[in-house]
Amino acid sequence: MNKRNVLNLIVGAALVVVFLLLLFTFQVRQSEVALVLTFGKPGATPITQPGLYFKWPWPIQRVYRFDSRVQNFEDKLRQTLTADNNNLILTVYVGWKISDASEFYPKFVGSVPAAQQALEKILATDQSSVVGKHTLSDFVNSDPKDLKFDEMEKAIQDAAQAELSTNNYGIQLEFLGFKKIELPESVTQSVFDRMKAERQKLISAVVNQGAREASIIKSDADRTAAETIANANATAKHIQGEGDAEAAKVLPTFQENPQLANYLLRLDALRLSLNQQTTLILDERNAPFDLFAGLPTNSPAQ
Repeated sequence: MNKRNVLNLIVGAALVVVFLLLLFTFQVRQSEVALVLTFGKPGATPITQPGLYFKWPWPIQRVYRFDSRVQNFEDKLRQTLTADNNNLILTVYVGWKISDASEFYPKFVGSVPAAQQALEKILATDQSSVVGKHTLSDFVNSDPKDLKFDEMEKAIQDAAQAELSTNNYGIQLEFLGFKKIELPESVTQSVFDRMKAERQKLISAVVNQGAREASIIKSDADRTAAETIANANATAKHIQGEGDAEAAKVLPTFQENPQLANYLLRLDALRLSLNQQTTLILDERNAPFDLFAGLPTNSPAQ
């Protein structure tokens, strides 16, 4: 046997081995999940680990591979009625993946677009149900604390996942959220009016609070002023009483000698006028400066 025949035999044997490998084995990649059907029916548990696996050739067994990564899509814009009869136009974004290929395949014959269509119908129903339990103020509000996006998104996702699990769709929702929220023109003006009314209500509350605080401050100030005036009046009456008592002591003396009393009063007034170094230009004919009358002209005033 020559070298050419030997080479042909080796090549032929290699081709047979490759053919047998293709016929009796299959490979599962990292991003795939595989389902082996025996005579058209799912057999063992779906294969989720990557590697090389054995199978019987068709028509005994057939292998279906599915993408195990998260699929995402944006739902259609849908008009939904809120609990207070306002129309909203909403769309959601969704992330999902195949959780059980043995359930997924019989429902959708392995078709991802068919699964997405079924998921859109479920989301439309659940979205309408959840939104219908909330008022417009849960979507549009001047106070961010009153917005309930997270609560509604979770409610829609939970309801959709419950239906998927009940119907054995083999689908797991990974995330769901509102993509767009639009208001019809007829609703927009009412939203603006309501937000304006809420702001006006807030302004009124602040003004009323300020008025109450101002009233409290004014009342405290009035009470303090009244107490101060009352204390001053009491002190003045006390001083006046002491003065009247002192006057009563000297009054009999003044009554006995009115001229002495007049002289002493004028002298006291003069003392008060000259209690500091002062230069006075005065008419000595007027009391109490008439006391200077008759003094020598060369004597300086002290």
